[in-house]
Amino acid sequence: MNLRFIDWIWHVRGSMPLAPGHSEEDAFDRLDPLFRQVGTSHERTGDTLVFRKKDQAAQDKMSVFDGGTLRIENGVAGAVLRYHLTSRALLGCFLAPLLFLGFAQFTVAMGKLEKPPAEAAGKSGKAADASKKPNKKDAEPLQNPIDKALGAPAPEKKKKDKGGDEKPSPTPAYVFAALFAALYVVGRILEDRLIKALFRKKLLGS
Repeated sequence: MNLRFIDWIWHVRGSMPLAPGHSEEDAFDRLDPLFRQVGTSHERTGDTLVFRKKDQAAQDKMSVFDGGTLRIENGVAGAVLRYHLTSRALLGCFLAPLLFLGFAQFTVAMGKLEKPPAEAAGKSGKAADASKKPNKKDAEPLQNPIDKALGAPAPEKKKKDKGGDEKPSPTPAYVFAALFAALYVVGRILEDRLIKALFRKKLLGS
């Protein structure tokens, strides 16, 4: 399987032209401050810069990326910067909805497995109740004669505890899946634009 068809999920690629008259050395010198952050290491060899990040600080403007390659190519229209960056954070946000959807489906499946025994128990209970005469003592709890003489209200009938009949709901899993899906879509689009704007500011700024 060619990973190129799916690696766009956590890979960000792009390009931009350099300002007229700027050499490879000038371009990399302008970008150099971005790769001198805490947790960042980089190597420059000719027209290529390779960087890696580990335990990067949140203040790092490129903290969402874990590594990448920047290369300057000379074309007919002039020099062009091409970059290829990777992000485990984007990959995690993409996989999280799939994980929560799996939890939701597992919850639904467990609910279906538990349903037949519950129905069987309900039917057997109805048959047993039909064969018995209603017991007034069970239907109406007795009141203490002293409490009755003092005018105390009669005790209320005990309500059936429905807690045991409640089944786990897949709704929370669906909610988290939707949240992470939205987070990925926004992050994927936003980070692509932010990194391009950052490189443009460094390369074309005064």
